[in-house]
Amino acid sequence: MTIAIHHVRLIDGTGALYDNATLLVRGTKISAVGPSNEVRIPQGAVRIDGRGLTIIPGLIDCHVHLCLGAEADVVATLESEQPSYTLLKSARHAKATIDAGFTTVRDVGSRDHSIFTLQQAIESGVMPGPRIVGAGLAICMIGGHARFIGQEVEGTEQVRKVVAEQVAAGARVIKIIASGGVLTPGTSPDEAQMTMEELAAAVDAAQQAGKRVAAHAHGAAGMKNAIHAGVRSIEHATLLDDESGALMKRYGVYMVPTLSALATTAACRPGCGIPESALDKAKAMTKRHRASFKAAHQSGRHGHRCRHAVQLPWGQCAGA
Repeated sequence: MTIAIHHVRLIDGTGALYDNATLLVRGTKISAVGPSNEVRIPQGAVRIDGRGLTIIPGLIDCHVHLCLGAEADVVATLESEQPSYTLLKSARHAKATIDAGFTTVRDVGSRDHSIFTLQQAIESGVMPGPRIVGAGLAICMIGGHARFIGQEVEGTEQVRKVVAEQVAAGARVIKIIASGGVLTPGTSPDEAQMTMEELAAAVDAAQQAGKRVAAHAHGAAGMKNAIHAGVRSIEHATLLDDESGALMKRYGVYMVPTLSALATTAACRPGCGIPESALDKAKAMTKRHRASFKAAHQSGRHGHRCRHAVQLPWGQCAGA
């Protein structure tokens, strides 16, 4: 069956804007797109009048955690849930994601390997959802940040083993934790986590498996360690300094700022249910986070990378 959306405003992703376009969809593929006076609508096609509407390419969110929701204390909530319940919740979030226009997401840390089950269900047509580039469990040091969605490790051999396990389970990207964080009690976003040897081992093991590595890092020390280890992206980059920015440019490392996650948390008032430690850290870093991103953008430090990596806020995705 062919569906024709005609006389619609269309942005095609190349910078071109059509005020009067026609788009043809045959099955699950776009078969034609262009000015309405140039695109022939096949006989028998289902016609949809697009006047007053706009079509854009599918959006990409580079940093999500589909297992997390809009609860005030997402860590306590996740730890209290049965794994099967978390999977069902993740499926609901996946549907909300595709309904919001996001056709691809990078899930950089989940409770277990069930994210790959969800990934398979979507790809096989069992349920609607975006393409998922999933990391599975994040890799963190013992007692480190994100252990509620991670695998704690000590030493390079354990790191390599866990990377291999994630890849075998279906990981398309590897996530490592190179600094403390906001949501995990007892960790400071400024402090570097995991040793240089462990970070480098994760990158080497991932590269041997044909995978890239994303590193959680708020503080400059953690960013620098991760960049020197060879990661492909820095998640958050909250306390970016000149040296870490220069290293990102030199080695072509992507910046995924996740601006909405920190700002949303910081906007909450005491007593809202968010743990006091997380609220204090978020409020202390928000202005610096925005300043870091603004400086990077204005200086052209990351060129097009910076602009295209920004997480877009929507719905109730925690994205933390």
